Amino acid sequence: MSEEQKRTSVLLAVSVDEKENQQKMIDRISMEDGIIPDYPLLSDPDHRVIDRYGVYNPNESKLRPVPHPTTLVIDMDGVVRWKFVEIDYKIRPSNEDILAALAELY
Repeated sequence: MSEEQKRTSVLLAVSVDEKENQQKMIDRISMEDGIIPDYPLLSDPDHRVIDRYGVYNPNESKLRPVPHPTTLVIDMDGVVRWKFVEIDYKIRPSNEDILAALAELY
Protein backbone atom coordinates (compact mmCIF):
# COMPACT_ATOMS: atom_id res chain seq x y z
CA MET A 1 0.00 0.00 0.00
CA SER A 2 1.41 3.36 -0.98
CA GLU A 3 1.84 6.19 1.51
CA GLU A 4 -0.98 8.11 -0.20
CA GLN A 5 -3.28 5.09 0.07
CA LYS A 6 -2.44 4.73 3.76
CA ARG A 7 -3.18 8.41 4.31
CA THR A 8 -6.43 8.54 2.32
CA SER A 9 -7.94 5.06 2.84
CA VAL A 10 -9.99 3.75 5.73
CA LEU A 11 -10.75 0.13 6.53
CA LEU A 12 -13.89 -0.52 8.55
CA ALA A 13 -16.47 -3.23 9.11
CA VAL A 14 -20.23 -2.99 9.45
CA SER A 15 -22.47 -5.48 11.23
CA VAL A 16 -26.11 -5.61 12.27
CA ASP A 17 -25.06 -6.33 15.82
CA GLU A 18 -25.78 -3.85 18.55
CA LYS A 19 -22.63 -2.28 19.97
CA GLU A 20 -22.92 -4.41 23.10
CA ASN A 21 -22.77 -7.61 21.02
CA GLN A 22 -19.93 -6.45 18.80
CA GLN A 23 -17.39 -7.27 21.48
CA LYS A 24 -18.45 -10.92 21.21
CA MET A 25 -17.67 -10.81 17.49
CA ILE A 26 -14.31 -9.14 18.12
CA ASP A 27 -13.49 -11.82 20.71
CA ARG A 28 -14.47 -14.59 18.25
CA ILE A 29 -12.37 -13.09 15.44
CA SER A 30 -9.45 -12.70 17.83
CA MET A 31 -9.75 -16.30 18.97
CA GLU A 32 -10.10 -17.72 15.43
CA ASP A 33 -7.43 -15.59 13.78
CA GLY A 34 -5.19 -14.83 16.73
CA ILE A 35 -5.36 -11.13 15.83
CA ILE A 36 -7.44 -8.36 17.37
CA PRO A 37 -9.05 -6.31 14.59
CA ASP A 38 -7.45 -2.87 14.45
CA TYR A 39 -10.19 -1.17 12.46
CA PRO A 40 -13.53 0.34 13.44
CA LEU A 41 -16.51 -2.00 13.68
CA LEU A 42 -19.68 -0.02 13.02
CA SER A 43 -23.12 -1.03 14.27
CA ASP A 44 -26.01 -1.02 11.76
CA PRO A 45 -28.88 -2.72 13.64
CA ASP A 46 -31.52 -1.16 11.37
CA HIS A 47 -29.50 -2.38 8.34
CA ARG A 48 -29.62 0.98 6.58
CA VAL A 49 -26.12 0.52 5.20
CA ILE A 50 -26.85 -3.08 4.21
CA ASP A 51 -29.94 -1.95 2.31
CA ARG A 52 -28.20 1.05 0.75
CA TYR A 53 -25.54 -1.13 -0.83
CA GLY A 54 -27.93 -3.93 -1.80
CA VAL A 55 -26.19 -6.70 0.10
CA TYR A 56 -29.07 -7.95 2.24
CA ASN A 57 -29.12 -11.74 2.40
CA PRO A 58 -32.78 -12.81 1.99
CA ASN A 59 -31.90 -16.40 2.93
CA GLU A 60 -30.95 -15.47 6.47
CA SER A 61 -33.31 -15.13 9.41
CA LYS A 62 -35.89 -12.37 9.13
CA LEU A 63 -35.38 -11.77 12.87
CA ARG A 64 -31.73 -10.80 12.38
CA PRO A 65 -30.97 -9.43 8.91
CA VAL A 66 -27.50 -10.45 7.84
CA PRO A 67 -25.74 -9.11 4.77
CA HIS A 68 -23.86 -11.17 2.23
CA PRO A 69 -20.17 -10.85 3.10
CA THR A 70 -19.07 -7.88 1.04
CA THR A 71 -15.96 -5.82 0.44
CA LEU A 72 -16.38 -2.40 -1.12
CA VAL A 73 -13.91 0.18 -2.36
CA ILE A 74 -15.67 3.53 -2.19
CA ASP A 75 -14.09 6.71 -3.53
CA MET A 76 -13.99 10.07 -1.75
CA ASP A 77 -17.29 11.06 -3.41
CA GLY A 78 -19.05 8.00 -1.99
CA VAL A 79 -19.17 6.12 -5.31
CA VAL A 80 -18.61 2.36 -5.17
CA ARG A 81 -15.66 1.70 -7.49
CA TRP A 82 -15.15 -1.99 -6.72
CA LYS A 83 -17.35 -4.61 -5.10
CA PHE A 84 -16.83 -8.20 -4.00
CA VAL A 85 -19.94 -10.03 -2.78
CA GLU A 86 -19.96 -13.67 -1.74
CA ILE A 87 -22.56 -15.93 -0.18
CA ASP A 88 -19.98 -18.04 1.69
CA TYR A 89 -18.52 -15.88 4.46
CA LYS A 90 -15.28 -17.88 4.33
CA ILE A 91 -14.53 -16.72 0.79
CA ARG A 92 -12.93 -13.28 0.81
CA PRO A 93 -11.10 -11.24 -1.79
CA SER A 94 -7.32 -11.33 -1.66
CA ASN A 95 -5.37 -8.38 -0.31
CA GLU A 96 -3.88 -8.04 -3.79
CA ASP A 97 -7.35 -7.65 -5.34
CA ILE A 98 -8.31 -4.96 -2.84
CA LEU A 99 -5.01 -3.11 -3.26
CA ALA A 100 -5.41 -3.22 -7.06
CA ALA A 101 -8.88 -1.69 -6.72
CA LEU A 102 -7.46 1.02 -4.45
CA ALA A 103 -4.66 1.69 -6.92
CA GLU A 104 -7.30 2.47 -9.56
CA LEU A 105 -8.39 5.44 -7.44
CA TYR A 106 -4.95 7.09 -7.52
